[in-house]
Amino acid sequence: MRRFITVFALVGLIAFVPGLAEAKMGDLFRGGAGSRGSRTFSAPPPTNTAPSPAAPIQRTITPTPGAQQPGFNPGAQRPGFGRGLMGGLAGGLLGAGLFGLLTGNGFFGGIGGFFSIIGFLLQIALLAVLARFAYNWWQTRNLAPAGARPRPTMAAFAGGAGFGAGAAPQRPKPEPLQLSAADFPAFERLLAETQDAYGREDVAALSRLATPEMVRYFNVELGQRRQKGLVNRISGVKLLQGDLAEAWQEGRDEYATVAMRFALIDVTQERATDRVVSGDPTQPTQSTEVWTFRRPAGSARDAWRLSAIQPTA
Repeated sequence: MRRFITVFALVGLIAFVPGLAEAKMGDLFRGGAGSRGSRTFSAPPPTNTAPSPAAPIQRTITPTPGAQQPGFNPGAQRPGFGRGLMGGLAGGLLGAGLFGLLTGNGFFGGIGGFFSIIGFLLQIALLAVLARFAYNWWQTRNLAPAGARPRPTMAAFAGGAGFGAGAAPQRPKPEPLQLSAADFPAFERLLAETQDAYGREDVAALSRLATPEMVRYFNVELGQRRQKGLVNRISGVKLLQGDLAEAWQEGRDEYATVAMRFALIDVTQERATDRVVSGDPTQPTQSTEVWTFRRPAGSARDAWRLSAIQPTA
């Protein structure tokens, strides 16, 4: 019994240690957070600065590839040859049989009269299908450019039958992006200013430096620290080494993922007493993280905003 209590206490202590060790801003996103466009769920290439893999992004507003879209239930029955025409006929036949059974004519007694209208129903169904086919063909013909007369395909024929419904929208194909020498000082500035704004809990400044998604994450973390009565003081941020992992354009946005090793003074204090909970107010610590920045295509270097943070192993 005593051994069980000892083990339980050690497990509880281990679970509590990460909460005490929380420090710099990057540590708040141990699993990675933010968005990298279509590459959100792809690992950034390793670099000299960050040869170890970056942590995968776990908190993001980017839909997971292949995720089910709202209103789309792949297991649901679709109109057509499911619960539509054939399902209705089967239900009618079964109902007719049950009616015959209840009236004493046997299970098949009520079906005889029912078959007299099957031909009529099938004719209506066939006419409806042919009308649908003709309408889709006419629309495709009239929307096509002059001289082009595409033949109706199965997709056009089944356009109203739910085939392909709910498919995720296609993202623009990423294209390599060539950065200028002026972009790299902008990344270094954003590193220092974002860390400083977070340490001062300056949400207005963070809104100018990061995407709205990242600002929301920062707000959540700052709120949790306030509830615990803690504050994270960050100062003396200095970039020691950095290199570009990848840069690309995707539609109207440009992205740059940069590996950075930096030093900083990083201290967590009690909000009410300023008592140091973790960190050293005189000794800088070092960290290596992968940051992704985003800006509208063709914008100036000042338009870059922090879009994702991924710590390294």
